[in-house]
Amino acid sequence: MRVCLSICACVAFNFFVQAQIPPPIGPTITVPGITWGAPIKLVVYGDTRFTDPSDVTDTNPKARQFLAKQVADEKPLAVFLTGDTPFTGADPADWKVFQQETSAWREEHLYIFPTTGNHETKGGAAAGIANYLANFPQLKGCRYYSAQIGNLYLIAIDVTQYNYKQSPQGRWFQSQLEHIPPGIDFVFIMDHMPWMADLQSQIAAGLPGPNELALRDLVEAEAEKSRAKFIVLNGHIHNYERFERKGITYIISGGGGAKPYPISCVAMRNFTENPIRRNRHRSSTTTMWSFR
Repeated sequence: MRVCLSICACVAFNFFVQAQIPPPIGPTITVPGITWGAPIKLVVYGDTRFTDPSDVTDTNPKARQFLAKQVADEKPLAVFLTGDTPFTGADPADWKVFQQETSAWREEHLYIFPTTGNHETKGGAAAGIANYLANFPQLKGCRYYSAQIGNLYLIAIDVTQYNYKQSPQGRWFQSQLEHIPPGIDFVFIMDHMPWMADLQSQIAAGLPGPNELALRDLVEAEAEKSRAKFIVLNGHIHNYERFERKGITYIISGGGGAKPYPISCVAMRNFTENPIRRNRHRSSTTTMWSFR
């Protein structure tokens, strides 16, 4: 099987908003009609910050609109959104801009799989999460969920809820990892906060945090037992970064429209000195990536 993956280049807030609890074993969502082993094209990006196009400070509307059009033109089967989809999650107007600027996605019948970021709750947690769930009815009211797309399995984490080991989300996540469906070739784990990152400027210093490091250790331990290839997808940093560690690919794809973060000189030195395989650039243009 080949998967074509298009990439556009911490903390749990635990807001108590009513949501459905997904089943601990098996996918929350199953995409129908997928021929097992057939090539699958995906687009993964985030930090789009959909908002009034006149706002050129908090986001770049030209880049955001261009990328949304390019996604539709690529005609992928599915789009994975790594969080911070709106600029202000509690503002219905920002979600209306999202619907307008991505209308071609629905015309092309693309499957959209999002995850929450910190901007989903900006302006008010309750209103923000309610807007998020209303704009993504395919999630069936679940803030964290899993999806099976042929022999590809997606596990999406909700950054706005606790996910430590004994939390409800943490127990669900552990169960999902321990019960990957038979025959799965690729496991994608999507979380807004980075699990690996290059040294950042002060804008995004201190990443990844202890919570993300604990999740990374958990996944690396479980991945050793699995025949599947694991890929971790993150956002939050407004650049594209890619790493390989213990057989797992870690990707940050946060170039969807928010202003790219500056790259520190120390980080550039570490780019050549650190033995971890990496690839990093500041462009918000898409990159095609294939798995076999």
